[in-house]
Amino acid sequence: MENTVNIFLFGKKYSVPDNLTIMRAMEYAGYQLKRGCGCRNGFCGACATIYRIAGDRELKACLACQTKVEDNMYIATLPFFPLVKQVYDIEKIGPTEQIMMQLYPEIYACIGCNACTKACTQELNVMQYIAYAQRGEYEKCAEESFDCVMCGVCSSRCPAGISHPQVAMLARRLNGKYIAPKCEHLEKRVEEINEGTFNKLIEDLLGKPIDEIKELYNNREIEK
Repeated sequence: MENTVNIFLFGKKYSVPDNLTIMRAMEYAGYQLKRGCGCRNGFCGACATIYRIAGDRELKACLACQTKVEDNMYIATLPFFPLVKQVYDIEKIGPTEQIMMQLYPEIYACIGCNACTKACTQELNVMQYIAYAQRGEYEKCAEESFDCVMCGVCSSRCPAGISHPQVAMLARRLNGKYIAPKCEHLEKRVEEINEGTFNKLIEDLLGKPIDEIKELYNNREIEK
C-alpha cells in the first residue's frame, strides 16, 4: 500500500500517493489538464500554481510539474496571466537601450520591491535581469533569464505592471541575433537540411520500429 497524504484541490479533499507531483496528483484525483502544459503537448509554464500548507500563512507559487505534494497542502492553479506583448520585427531593431524604452517603457517604473524575484517559480533573480534590461546589457539579461518558462507569476505580483517574461524574451532575441558569436557549424547544418541531405536518413528512421530507434540512439557515436 502506497504512503498517502491529504491534499485539497480547489477546496476539495483528496488522498493521493506522497511521491507524486502536484500535476500528477491532480490527474490521480481525476482532473484533466486542459490548458496544454508543456509536458502534456502544450507549452511550458502553463501549470503555474499557488499553494499553502495548513497552519502556515505563507502563500507560495510553483510549477505543478516539478513540485511534490505535501500533507495538508491547499492547492489552486492560476489562470493565464495576460502579459503585454509588443509587436516588432527583429530584423529592423537593434540592441540599443532606446529599444527597451520604446517597447517596454514600464521597466523604468520598477520600484525595486523584489516581489517578482520572490514569486518566480524558477527561482530566477527577476529584478536583476530587469535592471540589466534597463541599462541595455542584453547579454547579461539573456543569461540571467535563460531558464524563464514565461508562466507570468512574476508579472502578476508587479505593482509597476512590468511584463518581465516578454522583456527577457526580447533581450534573448537581441542577444542571439546581434551579440552572441555566430555558429558556423549550425548554419552549415541548416543548409544541409534545406538541401535535403538527410531526407533518406529520416525516411529510413521513420520506417523503423520504435525499439530499434531507441537502440540506435542509445548506441550512437557522440561527437566530442
